[in-house]
Amino acid sequence: MAESPHIAGLLHAGLLVSDLAHAQAFYEGVLGLAPCPRPELPYPGIWYDLGGGQQLHLMRLPNPDAAAARPEHGGRDRHVALGAGDLAALARRLDAAGIAYTTSKSGRAALFCRDPDANTLEFVEHR
Repeated sequence: MAESPHIAGLLHAGLLVSDLAHAQAFYEGVLGLAPCPRPELPYPGIWYDLGGGQQLHLMRLPNPDAAAARPEHGGRDRHVALGAGDLAALARRLDAAGIAYTTSKSGRAALFCRDPDANTLEFVEHR
């Protein structure tokens, strides 16, 4: 067997967005993320530092899946899981912003919501 490449972690997740200002209002205004430096690239975008060398990259590019149907519960869709220190506080922020979410079907301390472009985000309680 060939030598293992030893995958060491997830460095960033990239999500496609159609309206950068609308996405920014969600990620910064609702979730409380702060943008970090981004290199000059041939398309608009915003990067967020999630700590531990991990980032979330928003890219305003055409979405080939924009018209695809999504399941009602985000946990049954492709998604990015993020650690959250206080799920109850996050749920209150989502409620205040009128953003629908569902809780984990497995009973774990987790909830799922969609950003303005229907990208699914999972939040797992992580202290």
